[in-house]
Amino acid sequence: MFAHILLLSLWTAAPGRGLPPPAEGDPFGWLEDGASAKTRKWTEEQNAATRQALDARPGRDVLRKRLEALSSVGTLRDVVVRGSRVFYLKRVGLQNQPVLYVRDAPGAAPRVLIDPNSMSADGTTALDWWRPSHDGLLVAYGVSEKGSEESVLRVRDVDSVLDLPDRISRARHASVAWLPDRTGFYYTRYPAPGTVPKEEEPYHRRVYFHVLGEDPARDLPVYGAGRGKEDWPDVQVSRSGRWLLVSVSQGWSKTELYARDLTSESTSFFTITEGRQSLYEGKIDGDTLYLLTNEGAPRFKLVSVDLRRPRRDRWKTLIAEGPFTLTDFDVAGDRLAVGVLERASSRLRLHAKDGRALSEVPLAGLGTVKSFDGCSGCDDLFLMYESFFTPPTLYRYRLSKASMTVEDAVANPVDPADFRADQVTYPSLDGTPVTMFLVRPVRLRKDARAPTLLTGYGGFNISMTPSFSGLLLAWLERGGLYALPNLRGGGEYGELWHRSGMLAEKQKVFDDFLAAARWLIAEQYTSPERLAISGGINGPLPITGRGRPIQSMEGDGGLLVGAALTQAPELFAAAVCSVPLLDMLRYHLFLMARLWIPEYGSPEDPAQAKWLAAYSPYHRVVAGRRYPAVLFLSGESDTRVDPMHARKMTARLQQAAAPGRPILLRYETAAGHGAGKPLAKTLDEVVDRYSFLFWRLGMD
Repeated sequence: MFAHILLLSLWTAAPGRGLPPPAEGDPFGWLEDGASAKTRKWTEEQNAATRQALDARPGRDVLRKRLEALSSVGTLRDVVVRGSRVFYLKRVGLQNQPVLYVRDAPGAAPRVLIDPNSMSADGTTALDWWRPSHDGLLVAYGVSEKGSEESVLRVRDVDSVLDLPDRISRARHASVAWLPDRTGFYYTRYPAPGTVPKEEEPYHRRVYFHVLGEDPARDLPVYGAGRGKEDWPDVQVSRSGRWLLVSVSQGWSKTELYARDLTSESTSFFTITEGRQSLYEGKIDGDTLYLLTNEGAPRFKLVSVDLRRPRRDRWKTLIAEGPFTLTDFDVAGDRLAVGVLERASSRLRLHAKDGRALSEVPLAGLGTVKSFDGCSGCDDLFLMYESFFTPPTLYRYRLSKASMTVEDAVANPVDPADFRADQVTYPSLDGTPVTMFLVRPVRLRKDARAPTLLTGYGGFNISMTPSFSGLLLAWLERGGLYALPNLRGGGEYGELWHRSGMLAEKQKVFDDFLAAARWLIAEQYTSPERLAISGGINGPLPITGRGRPIQSMEGDGGLLVGAALTQAPELFAAAVCSVPLLDMLRYHLFLMARLWIPEYGSPEDPAQAKWLAAYSPYHRVVAGRRYPAVLFLSGESDTRVDPMHARKMTARLQQAAAPGRPILLRYETAAGHGAGKPLAKTLDEVVDRYSFLFWRLGMD
């Protein structure tokens, strides 16, 4: 069955575009070239057909108004403490993009620092990332256009709220580490066009040093020469200015660490750890490097390393592996704040710097600490907390008084008492127990008639945890059930859970997902006629990832949906497949996808190509089979997952599927993978998602 698809093409760039030649025998290979006139005409026709189908659905104006009302409460995220200042993102009303705010001291009034909404008329300029200096006086930040995430690095003075003249291109999701005196910073960037083959431009991330006010063209390389092009370095400089730390990710299961003494005349790095198939996440406090690692501890442990004597036999275990997964940590005052996932729900514990358990920060029920930050010598720990029915809230926890106060919050647009969230456990195909959140209106009865939206992720060590979304509330208000399982491949239960759903084990992720569908049907929550699947719900639900979560996101969720609808189409009435990976025998040839080989495997390896072919959704489509109705979503500016996947799968399903269930493509010309998408475009998309689902599940 798969003989013809295992004849893989060599990757030789097509003239002018850096495209690989189409695979032999692929009838829709021509759709890989998004720039061709033929492809553009086909895409326009698909968009027109989608508009004709969805614009005719009743209640779209009412739905749009309700979504606007639910979204207008705004949101909060990403708190960072530097010096006396507290930085965080906030969106209010119907602003298209979150705004970076700063409080000059705890309890002070917030003020706007960077507002990307003022940078473009259509709201498509996004603040991709930001890094304050140690004292909070300067902020390096990146902005990009139309969802491309191709950042330009700028520097803003926090007091004057004015930019310095410095501009550095090719700073996609740059890691920035400031010197304490703010005269410059270490940072990462990508190669200039023409310096490497075009198809390699998304790789070769390297570390440079920039002196403020100087020409970036003269910035000297610091680290990365001679390393593999897929290696991913990040940088950190200690608050004292003595230590430079470089963390190099190789996939989502391996990290290497190198350090340099900036007070020494030597420019050499020394090795902290390399060559081990383990993860290490470090933060420097004085001369101590604290490391969260899964080396010999699949659910992670916390160790300390004296950077003056970093030999492995001198490492000290501060917090040993326990029954629950350690997710992150920070230095707060004279303590260590440690995040824990217990059955995919957050806890936040405080330890002495020698590891002794002290206390726990009180949190309310099933929820998620999205971020937290403190500083050595401070008495405050700031944290962002939310749940399915509690919007993100910024809390200030006073360590000396063990007291919690609200620093900032957004209004809740609904009464939480109208809804409930439960957590259940069900068996997967091989008997493995899998946890799942069930979110529903209280009034919903268990009678096999509930319209149900099943979503998941299951990859890249990313954990799916309770998250607030006004857009999800619109589904619940219509009487819908929302199901979110914690699939293998994620990080909820440690590295063994992640590894049990990657590479040759990837099919187990799909088994977990299909088992969730069958359990929901068997337990009389829903039926195949009322069950839909989605590759990532209408908001950024993935919140905790190891290594490089920013490079995965919904592509794996789209793969999940593609695998489910081709392996067990009889279970579902509808599917929404967002920015998906679907052709798993050619995925590595486009954009930055070679970065994902450690997670999926390489089609260029015959043994690995065999397991990829076995589940590749594009290659599992069978003519005449009754597939669910499908809405594919993709964006022209996507720099992570090439839109060719959605185009080819749409065409293949349209050709093969039995009549009666539409196969639609919604293609955005001014959007990318999803990061930085303006709220207005998000609302347009969600209206289409829900119009499609309401239609196919008999809800409109």
